[in-house]
Amino acid sequence: MRVLVVFAGIMGAASLAQFPEFSQQYLQRLAGKVDGLRAVTQQFDATAAASGLSREGALRQLSGSELLEAQQADMRASFVLEQQLSADLEALRAATPVQRLAMPRAFRDEALLEATYADYRPAMPTTLDGAICAGIGYLLASTIMGTILALLRRMIRPRRGAAV
Repeated sequence: MRVLVVFAGIMGAASLAQFPEFSQQYLQRLAGKVDGLRAVTQQFDATAAASGLSREGALRQLSGSELLEAQQADMRASFVLEQQLSADLEALRAATPVQRLAMPRAFRDEALLEATYADYRPAMPTTLDGAICAGIGYLLASTIMGTILALLRRMIRPRRGAAV
């Protein structure tokens, strides 16, 4: 049973040690997406200002037809997304890779997570953050496996002194 606990710990260490690099790659993709959304926002605001309108005034003018109202809804959604993802980017940039472990909300963009995962290739971590994450992964996985095995052992073994 100790072999299973150690094996689970090693698997947990190997898995969680990948998180610092994965989070770095997600951060890079997130920055690119925020830059793209920011460019759209700035272009819209510049076009509105050139027409003597505020952002909200320009958005209100995007009405009167199904196409314009759909465009208005898309722009509003883009502005909200840019704000949310900019906040996530700022929070992730300010955190260390180990601190990012406790920030699942900052990894909210599912499409970005899937794209990062699709391109990610595991590697041997050689940073302190990778070693810390590996240690956390080892402790978590070995503790969980040890607990599961202990519970199974109690359920399978008959109690001492119990009549058979």
